[in-house]
This record gives sequence, C-alpha cells and structure tokens, in this order.
Amino acid sequence: MADPSLRKRRQPPEEKSLESMSGVSDSTSIERHSISTGKRTFQQDSSYAYTLAFIIVVLAGCLVSFYKIWYPAEVVFDEVHFGKFAGYYLKRTYFFDVHPPLAKLMIAAVGYCVGYDGHFEFENIGDNYIENNVPYIALRALPASLNVMNIALMYSIMKASGYSLCTCIVTASMYILDNAMVAQHRLIMLDSMLIFFMLSTVYSYIRFRRVRHQEFSNEWWAWLLATGVTMALTLSVKMVGLFVVTAIGICVLIDLWDLLNVDRGTTLDHFLNHFAARAVAFIAVPILVFLFWFHVHFTILVESGPGDAFMSTSFQETLRNSAIKMKSLDIHYYDDITLMHKDTEMYLHSHSLRYPLRYEDGRISSQGQQVTAIKMPDENTWWKVKPTKPIVDGERVAVVHGDIVQLVHVNTGTHLLAHDVASPILSTNEEITTVPLDARYNETLFEVLLDDYNNGNVWQTHMKSVRLMHVDTKVCIWTHSQSLPEWGLGQQDVNGNKQLTEKSNYWVSTEIYGINATVVNLEKKKNIKSIPFLFKFVELFGLMLSHNSGLTKSHPYQSAASAWPLLPRGISYWSKDSTKEQIYMTGNVFGWWTSIVGTSVFLSLLIVDLVTQRRRYFLISEPARSRLLSSGGFFFILWALHYFPFFFMGRALFLHHYLPAATCNYLLLGSVFQFLFVRGVDSPTSDLQRNESAQELKRLHEVSFSRSHSTLLTYTATAVIIGLQLGFFIFLSPLTYGTPGLTIEQVLQHKLRPAWDLQFAK
Repeated sequence: MADPSLRKRRQPPEEKSLESMSGVSDSTSIERHSISTGKRTFQQDSSYAYTLAFIIVVLAGCLVSFYKIWYPAEVVFDEVHFGKFAGYYLKRTYFFDVHPPLAKLMIAAVGYCVGYDGHFEFENIGDNYIENNVPYIALRALPASLNVMNIALMYSIMKASGYSLCTCIVTASMYILDNAMVAQHRLIMLDSMLIFFMLSTVYSYIRFRRVRHQEFSNEWWAWLLATGVTMALTLSVKMVGLFVVTAIGICVLIDLWDLLNVDRGTTLDHFLNHFAARAVAFIAVPILVFLFWFHVHFTILVESGPGDAFMSTSFQETLRNSAIKMKSLDIHYYDDITLMHKDTEMYLHSHSLRYPLRYEDGRISSQGQQVTAIKMPDENTWWKVKPTKPIVDGERVAVVHGDIVQLVHVNTGTHLLAHDVASPILSTNEEITTVPLDARYNETLFEVLLDDYNNGNVWQTHMKSVRLMHVDTKVCIWTHSQSLPEWGLGQQDVNGNKQLTEKSNYWVSTEIYGINATVVNLEKKKNIKSIPFLFKFVELFGLMLSHNSGLTKSHPYQSAASAWPLLPRGISYWSKDSTKEQIYMTGNVFGWWTSIVGTSVFLSLLIVDLVTQRRRYFLISEPARSRLLSSGGFFFILWALHYFPFFFMGRALFLHHYLPAATCNYLLLGSVFQFLFVRGVDSPTSDLQRNESAQELKRLHEVSFSRSHSTLLTYTATAVIIGLQLGFFIFLSPLTYGTPGLTIEQVLQHKLRPAWDLQFAK
C-alpha cells in the first residue's frame, strides 16, 4: 500500500499546477532537497535491473509471439482480406477497403522484400499456403515482430512514467500473456500495427512531457514531432486512431491552459510560440503524414481492379486497362440501348401484357402496357433514345446532361410514359406504362440527369449513371425488389418515384445495339486521364467513411461493446475437422477481469479522495495523489476513449475492436498496482533543469523528491498476479495457437464462459 505515514490530516498546497494532469508530474514529497543544481537527485531502481528486466520481457514476448508461427499453414479469419489486399499492392491492382492504407502497405512491403508477387487470392479460410507457394511466415512475422515491440513499449511507458521495476514487469507481463493479443498479433491482420503506433504515440508524449522544461531544445522538438508523427501513423492504420488523437488533444489543451496562466510569468508572445509549435506538431505534420500514405496508395495502384466499381467514372478513367472504360461508349440519339437499375441490377423491360383493370386492393389501373424489370436482358429490354430537338439527318449527336428525350420501346413501338395513376405495388408512386408514338406527347418527355456530370456531361454506357426524370409530373423511373403478382409474370415492379434525390433512382446503360465497344475503344486508343490528388483523396475518404458505417450486416461472431471487458464470447478464427484443432480468439480471463477491477479501484480512489478532501482530510499523500491523477488519469482517458465510442457505433462489432482499449487498461492496472502494493513513488520523473527559454517561468507548487520502496507485499503481489496470468494463458493456449487438438471433454473444460461457441464441443 502507499506509505501510511503519508496519509494524514494536513493543509493542502496553496496552489497547484494543471500540468500534473498532462501525463507526467513533478510531485511534492516528504524528502526535500535543493534543485538549484538542476540535476536529478535520485536514482530509481538500479538501471541494470531495469535493463535486465527489459531484456527478459522482450525475450518472453518473442517466445509467445513466434511460437509455431508457421501453424496453421492455412488462411485464418481476416487473412482472407488483408493478405489479398497486400497482393493487390504487389500487382498494382486497384482495390477498395474501409481502412487507411499504411498497415496494408507494410504487409505488402514485406511480401515485396521476400519476392512474393501477389499471385495467391486468399479466397477462403482454410486455403493452403504451402501448396500455393505463399511466404506466409514472413508476412505473419511483421505483426508478430510489432507485438514484441508493443511489449517493449508497454514496459518503457511505465518506466518513463516513473513506476517501480515490479510495476513495469507486471504491466508488460499482463500484455505478454494475454491470449487475445497473441492470437491477433501473429496473423496477417492490422491490429498489431495499430497498437504499435498507438503505444509509440503515448511513449513519445510522455517523453516530451519529461523534457518540457527544456523548451524548444532539440530533444524537446524531437519528442514533440515524434508524438505528432506517430499519432498520424496510428490514424493511417485505422480510423479508430482518432481516439488516441483525441486523448493527446485533451492533454495538450490542459498543457496550454496551464501555460496561459499569467501567474507563471508567461508572456503572450511566449505562449503563442508554444501554441504555434503544438499546432505544427499536432495538426500540420499529422495531416501531411496522413495524406502521404494515401499518395503512396494512389501511386502504386494504377491498374484497374475490383475497387473500380466503388469509384466515380472520372476516377476510373485514371486507371490503366479499365475494363469498364473499354466497354464504355458515348450514347447518341437514335441509339438502341439497354438500361440496368444500378441498385437491383435489373433491366428495364416491357411487353404486350397490360395492367389489370382492378388490383387486389380494389384500386383501378390505366390498363396500359406493363413496364417491368427483369434479371437478364432480352429482346424486350431495348429502348431507342429519341430527340425532342431538331437533328440533322445522318448527324451523330451525343445525348448530354439536361437533354429532354423520349424513350421508344423497340419491340412494341411505343413511348415510355409516366402519369398520375397509382402504381400497382406502391400507391404513393406513379404508374409507368407505354403509349402509341402519336399519343400524349407531353407525358412521354424525360430529362436526362447524369451523376458526376461535372466530369463529363455526355451520357455513356457503363461510365455514367442516369436519372430519368419525368418532365410533367416530376418523378424518376425507379424499381425495387418487390415482384408483381402472377398477372405480371412475377417480374419486378417499376414505378415513378417522387423522391427525386434518392440514390436508388440511378440506371446504367450497358449496351448499344449493333456496336462492339471493344473494337471502337481500341481504335480510339483512349489516353489515361489524371485528376488532382486531393480530389481522389476526398472521394476515397468519403467512401471509406460511408461504407464503414454501413457495415451493419449481422455476423455469427459479432458482440456488443458493453460486454467486451467480461469476455462473454470470442471469435472462431479457424478450425480443422480432421485433427479437432481450432483457433478461438478470446482474452485472458484473469487479465481482463483484473483490469476491470483495477479500473473500478481507480475510480473509487478518486471518489473517496475527493470526498475526504471536502472534509480537509487528505487520505492520500500528495506524491501518490499526483501520480495517480496524472499518470493513472492519462491511462484512464486512453482506455475510455478507446472503448466508449463503440457504444454509439451502428456497425457490426467484434471482440478484437476492444484490443487497443484492453492494452490501455493494462497500463491503468499498472498504475493501480503501484498505488496498492508499492510504498511511495519515484518523483520527480522529469528533467527539472530549465534552459534559457523556460527560465522566466515560475513554479506554482513546491517541487520535492521521493523514492518508492518495494516490500515483501510488492514481490508477493507481483508473483501472484503474473503466476495467475501465466496459468490462464497456458490453459487457453491450445485455442490461441490452434494446437494441439482437444477432445470433446477438453473443449468443454476450456469453455470458461457459457457463450463461448467453441468448435467440436459436441
């Protein structure tokens, strides 16, 4: 426990700086020394002991991360995505993904270095790597190596924050022996990179805070810029990097608020210099780094590929060998075309059958010719584009955005028409029919409204989507997935949609009768177009955000964020029937539950301390309080910001989304361990010597010095906690490494939570 002699009724300090809330503090203490020499006045635990412990935890991390990394030699879970994406980079083939490019580029770089050409498609979980000559061990070695570096960073963060040797060892060991971290970070996935850059950001900021009195020195700038760069790299892996950006932003605002205090003697010019430095390091530099990786992304991916369909036609025209571009033709008046609905991929169709006089609900129809939508084009899906303006005989005039046209159903020789009669299925929408060529002219006029018309206003097959808006009644030709009754041959309903701006109103022309697009385009030898980088970035980034939020389709292994810390269920990553082996991603039950208990203890301590202070009884010593509030508070903010935002996300969520928060929770657990089991704190942790720039600033609180002392209780708690974490890790290791196989009885024994849906349990 914290030193009992320090817990007593006393007077609070007259003034207290907010700088202690920025992650690193200079605490007061019972041991008071002069700081005029500007040197650190104590040695914490032996530097040799810290170094030896660091080496041991890193070696242990290597063992658990690389143990049987070659097994299984098959595609596991999301390796189907990220291995495939790496292959696309190596083939320079354009693809689309909801995550920023950095981590996938890193995987591709490893593949390039070992001579991999991206030939394997990673189609299915269980596909064999060895049979397909895939250097999967090298690809898996990248996340595994970064996991080892994560362990080093966990240890270094605690050491840089001034924690005792035992606390550093406990914190790093909890991370090393977490089954979820090992299972996730030894496969071709992105989370190892995400956590590596997140922890690098945390470590860099703590190091920056330690040299804050060396204002604008080389070391000060180095750690300031390192924080900004690693923050951007975190965001360049996944958009959840915004959480660490927010955490650092909160600390920076507190730091600036403290610097703004006139009692510190800060001039306005001096404050503005600090503000400008942080604006450059935490805004300008991260933006440039973030954009840089997208620039690399676009520079590499120059060949047409599966991602084309997500992008605008102008974007697709920047890619080489674009299949859709080679099929594209300008549409001219009197061309016979097919029209496919973009959302349902059904073709606009008509036939000689008519709507019944009376529908099942009693409504009356026009008894006009039916207009429907069908899956495959046939002789009844051809429509002639007829002009409403004078055209010189024999002249080929292209149809452009805003033109008013008529559409003639070629097979029946009738005009497409919309009118104010309720459609068969949706009474709120208009009926679409056809009429003879010499009838009801004004009701057969449609305006051509192209998507992305600013990047070319000529209507083209495949490349330009179109809304056909009825001029008279202002509805768009539209279809939906509901089929007509037997009288409509079960074909899909087509009607006039009054919601003109809906994205589902778009149709695509897929063919012009009698023209071979490939021959025409080979003769034209189209040049590759280019558009500015920022235009491409804005388009891709917007699509990433919209598609990510649209990932709402249910998944058998998704879980609710509110339950993650208690590990109600994991994720089945891989299984093999013949050997009864499986990889089931779940955390170390002891570690995760202990972390949540640690968080509860932390919040309880803050509440109790706050209440007792109101009675002027200071239960916790000032050094212990300062460390708990500053360092522990920083770790709590990191955990909360990496966890609670998921409560408000509508997309499908999985347990692996909690891993960054679980990592931060281990840091907070270390802070609580220090308070409960280590006597005193090592303080201060920062270099107190001020350079010329900082000399004018005043201290608003007395700086004193103390050392922590490990006791028998400290060593006992360390051994017990690490021992229990190790025990649970070994017990769950067959589910983590996928080997050895388990009998039905053994599987049931490993089912520590009722909802764990393990394979081979029956």
